[in-house]
Amino acid sequence: MSESNTDHGFIDLFSGAGGFSSGFRLAGFKELLAIERDPSALRTYNLNLPDAICINDDIRNIHSLEIEQKCSQKPTVILASPPCEPFTAANTKRKETAWERFFEDPQGDLIFHAIRIIKDLNPDFFVIENVVPIIDGEGKDIILEAFADSKFQDIHFNVIRAEKHGSPSSRKRVFISNINLNLEKKKTVTVGQALSGLQDPSYPNDLPNHFLSPVPDKIQKRIHQIKPGHAAVYFEGALSEKVNWVKLDKDKVSPTVMGKSRFIHFHQDRALTVREHGRLMTFHDDFKFTGTIEEMYNQVGEAVPPLISYLIAEEIKKQIS
Repeated sequence: MSESNTDHGFIDLFSGAGGFSSGFRLAGFKELLAIERDPSALRTYNLNLPDAICINDDIRNIHSLEIEQKCSQKPTVILASPPCEPFTAANTKRKETAWERFFEDPQGDLIFHAIRIIKDLNPDFFVIENVVPIIDGEGKDIILEAFADSKFQDIHFNVIRAEKHGSPSSRKRVFISNINLNLEKKKTVTVGQALSGLQDPSYPNDLPNHFLSPVPDKIQKRIHQIKPGHAAVYFEGALSEKVNWVKLDKDKVSPTVMGKSRFIHFHQDRALTVREHGRLMTFHDDFKFTGTIEEMYNQVGEAVPPLISYLIAEEIKKQIS
């Protein structure tokens, strides 16, 4: 990673394992503080971004003054990636209206705590990531209203497709910010290109998190018959049919990597390793995940792809200069 610029630091709310932060770190920003409720994800964060002060708590319990006192400097940027479960179409129990999702779902109010801290700490820039349906219906107006009493009156809802910017996995997300994010388009990177050069995980290797993962018997029995692009499991989401245990097509980008995602290798009858999931999400090979096998897969799938984070950080650097 590049040398951080100590003049410009950031804090990461809902930091997860550190995908959002690692992109900013790579762009030269200094990690100041991270808040994450999941202790396993925070251990991964601390392992890879050890200079940050890490707080393992629910953001509802965190006062902005506590953050101010712990930080060595005022943050230039605040990042936030609150849970998407209240808003995602993959949630079969998603509530009907935007109002209900924000104010009746147990996790719907978490974005307001991020906005509370953003308003209190008054950074130069903020970026909030979530699934696009968070701005469906009245969603956009609800978010704008939350910022109404702040200096941030020019709010941009930047919808970004990761695969258009060099990610080998598809991922459509909205990045809510006080600046317009016009990211550089990049050539498509396929699954085969992303996973090239990796050793067969059946054999001992020194690469972190690159070991065989168990496959359920009922999947293993059918794995050879599954065609690339097809899945072993189909289930109903809130709006449409969803899939899991997809056999990847090496000549295409992968489906969206999520916390519960499991993929089948395109020419080996096995599950992708955590490291291979990491590559699909643009994590560098030296980024080490910790925890149980399930926790590590979840950490990868719930992250902001570091490449997208890096490109966003570069856009912010242009504004600074």
